[in-house]
Amino acid sequence: MKYLDKISSPADVKKLDNKELPALAEECRQVLIDTVSKNGGHLASNLGVVELTIALHRVFNSPNDKIIWDVGHQCYTHKLLTGRYPEFETIRKEGGLSGFTKPTESDHDIFFSGHSSVSISQALGVATANSLNNDKNTTVAVIGDGALTGGLAYEALNNAGRVGKRLIVILNDNKMSISKNVGSVARYLAVIRSKPSYFKMKLTTEKVLSHIPLIGKPLLKLSFRVKTRFKNLMYQSTFFEDLGFRYMGPIDGHNIEQLCQALETAKMIKTVPVLLHISTVKGKGYDYAENSPSEFHGISEFNVFTGEPVYSGKSFSSEFGELICDMASKDKRICAVTAAMSLGTGLKKFSEQYPKRFFDVGIAEEHAVTFCAGLARGGMVPVFAVYSTFLQRCFDQLVHDGTMQNLHMIIAVDRAGFVGEDGVSHQGLLDSSFLNTIPNITVYSPSDYQQLRRDFVNAIYHTEGVVVVRYPRGREFDEPETLDFESEAFDIYGSRDADNCIVTFGRVFANAVKAADKLNAEGKSFSVIRLNRIKPIDEEAVKSVLNCKKVYFFEEGIKSGGIGESFLDMLNEHEYKGGFKLTAVDNQFVEHAGVQRLYERYMLDENGIYTVCSE
Repeated sequence: MKYLDKISSPADVKKLDNKELPALAEECRQVLIDTVSKNGGHLASNLGVVELTIALHRVFNSPNDKIIWDVGHQCYTHKLLTGRYPEFETIRKEGGLSGFTKPTESDHDIFFSGHSSVSISQALGVATANSLNNDKNTTVAVIGDGALTGGLAYEALNNAGRVGKRLIVILNDNKMSISKNVGSVARYLAVIRSKPSYFKMKLTTEKVLSHIPLIGKPLLKLSFRVKTRFKNLMYQSTFFEDLGFRYMGPIDGHNIEQLCQALETAKMIKTVPVLLHISTVKGKGYDYAENSPSEFHGISEFNVFTGEPVYSGKSFSSEFGELICDMASKDKRICAVTAAMSLGTGLKKFSEQYPKRFFDVGIAEEHAVTFCAGLARGGMVPVFAVYSTFLQRCFDQLVHDGTMQNLHMIIAVDRAGFVGEDGVSHQGLLDSSFLNTIPNITVYSPSDYQQLRRDFVNAIYHTEGVVVVRYPRGREFDEPETLDFESEAFDIYGSRDADNCIVTFGRVFANAVKAADKLNAEGKSFSVIRLNRIKPIDEEAVKSVLNCKKVYFFEEGIKSGGIGESFLDMLNEHEYKGGFKLTAVDNQFVEHAGVQRLYERYMLDENGIYTVCSE
C-alpha cells in the first residue's frame, strides 16, 4: 500500500497533498472489499463514507475534536486512518478489532456503538460538556438517512436546536430520501454557500451593514428575508433551520475537496448547530454492493469476483420467512412488521407476496410494537420480526401497549443468544431475562425448525396476549428423533427414571443430548428436558425432575433473572431436596467471537456440558 502503510494517525492524512487523496480513497476501498470478503461485516455502508471519513480527519483534530458515528457500522475507514490498519485483517475475529466503534480499542472511538439514532444525543451531550468546561473543540455526529427514521434522532435535533451549542450534524443521505428537489441550480448554490470564503464574505457584509446609521439594520433584515425566500424557493424545505440549525447542502459526498470546504465552513459557525447534508452512494466502488446495497449491508464471507456468499442454505430466519408466508396465505389477518430489517429477518418474500400486509416502519422499534398494538386492536394478527438486541428498545411498549392491554400480537425475536462476530452490542443474551419480568406474556424458544413451526402455530392460534417466539441466528443443530413429546411446553429425551437431568432450551438442547449420551455410555444416568415454552414454565416439567439427585440447567443467556433462576424457584416451591447447578452467561457483556467458540467459552457446547455434569 502506497499511503495506508504510512498513516499511523489522522495527522498523517493532513500531510498528504490534495491530489493524493483520491488514491488514498481507492486504497481504503480495496482493503475494505478484500477484508470483508474474508471476515464478513458491513460493506456497503463503509464503501459509501470513504471520502467523508478522509475529509473529517483532514479538517478536524481527532480525538480532541470528537467524531461520533451513528450505529458505528460505517467506521472501517475511520479505523484505517486512526492507526489500526496493521490490525485491520483481524476485524470481527476473536481478540481482533471490533466491527463497531469501541473506546477501549482507540481514543478516536468516542462511544461503544451498534444501535441506531443515538449519535446526535451523544454529540449534544459532549458539546454541552465542552461548553461547561470552556473547551473550544468541535463535536461532530455522523448519521445516515436510515438512522434518521428513529424517533430518538428527532428528540435530539429538537433539543440541540433549542440549546444552540457548537455542534455539527452530518446527514449522510445515500438514498436521496431527504432532498428529491436537488436540481443543478440548487446544487451549485449549495456548493457556493458551503465555501469558507463565502461565509467570511457573508459575515463581513453583515458587519458592515449593521454599522450603517439609520438604514443599516433595516437593510440587514430585508436582505435576510429576501435570502430566506429565495432559499425556500430553491430547496422547498427549511425543516432543519426551523429546528434551529444552520442548514448546509446537499454536498457531493464523494468529492473530497467540496467536503473539506463544507466542513471548514461548518467549523467556523459557533453560535448555532450546523446540519451538513451530504449525498453518497451506498456501496460506492464495488458494483455488486452498489447494485444491491441491502444485501451487502451486513454480509458473511463472499467471493469478491462474483459477489456470491461462500456459505448459504437454510436458517431460522429463512424458515420463519417461509412459514409466515404460508400462514398468511391461509389467514388474511396475519400482517408482518419490521423495523428496516426485512432482508435480515427473512421477510423479503412476504413483502413481495403480501405488500398490503407488510409494514416497514423504519428504524423505530418502539413505534413498531405500539403500531402492532393498534393492528391487534383492529382485529389483525401482527407479527413483528426484530433482532433480540433491538428488542431491548421496546421494553416499555411491550409492557404498556402490549401486555397491559392483553392484546394478541406476536414478536418474532431473531438472533436470540450468541450472534458471534457482531459482538458486544448485538449479542441476544438479555431478551429471555427481561421478558421473564413482564406479566401476561408467553415466550417460546424452539431448538429446531420443526419446533419453530409448532411454536408459531401455538402463538397465533392457541395462545392469548403478547406471544414471543425467540430463535437463534443461523441453522439448526442435529437432534435425535427419539423425543418423548409431553406437550407444547416441554419434551423429554431419555429415561424418566434417570438419576440426573439436564434442563435447557433453544439450540443448546442438541449439545445437551450429545453430552447426555456420552455420560450414559459411561454408566451414569442422565435424561434431558427441552423447554419449548420458557415463560411460563410448565409445572409438569418441574415435577418430572423432583426425584433426580441433581439437576443441571444450561442457558444461552444472562444468568440474572433468567429462565434457570425461575426453574430453581419453582423447584424450591416444591421442596426439591437434590442438587442444582446453573450454567449461563455470568452477568457480563460478551465480546465478539465465532458462535461455536462462544459455546465453548461458556461451557454450552457438548464438551462443556459433559465436563460440568461430570464434576
